[in-house]
Amino acid sequence: MILIVLASGRGCRLKNLTKDKPKCLIKIYKNKRLIDYISENFKYFKKVIVVTGYKSHILKKELKHKNVKFITNRNYLNSNMVETLMLAKNEINKEDIIVSYADIFFDPRILKFLINKKNNALPLNKAWFKLWKKRFKSLEEIKKDAENIIINKKKIKSLGEKILKKLPSLQFMGILKITSKTFIIMNKFYKELDNKKISMTEFINLIIKNKLASFNYINTNKFWYEIDNSRDLKILKKEIVTLI
Repeated sequence: MILIVLASGRGCRLKNLTKDKPKCLIKIYKNKRLIDYISENFKYFKKVIVVTGYKSHILKKELKHKNVKFITNRNYLNSNMVETLMLAKNEINKEDIIVSYADIFFDPRILKFLINKKNNALPLNKAWFKLWKKRFKSLEEIKKDAENIIINKKKIKSLGEKILKKLPSLQFMGILKITSKTFIIMNKFYKELDNKKISMTEFINLIIKNKLASFNYINTNKFWYEIDNSRDLKILKKEIVTLI
């Protein structure tokens, strides 16, 4: 099993906090940085691939783990998470992978649970709305930021589309379990799309809609939080004492 951490983004909405370092190196609790909560789980994986981009030399210097290999997305300013993921294709030799965004804070038990899953699976958070109410001032703002998810018979039928009316009970977390077979299919499809700006949820949705692969889902209320701006960071620092 290989863990792939997507850490190429600039994090420009955090302004001065990421002026001289990648977003995943910002301090969250005492002297612990966001990436430290993910790297504590590196020991459970045969190989860890960290795909860097913005200020990559700093992250490479800070993450000193024997089983970590770095890949650099030199086009990080003009690409998205999917392009960052596909850059790791040559490091995946018929092994299943778990993918994690580097700018999320979550319960490490989620990764341990995914290791034992045989099929494609997305953990979906069912406690998301409680925190989103703290992140945004109105229901309309929440609908604008969150993404719709439609599920049926333990399968995801639609992901990443706009919320039109009713809020979804679950939310994508930026964590994925992908089989080696599915990754090959995804990589081929991505090349055919020729769209380096497509988001991860839009891409997975196209995979599902075109029946190229199916994804199971896992309901979880274990803690998870994403950091987009300084307000998010402030809320997390206040909440973290009760989360860890």
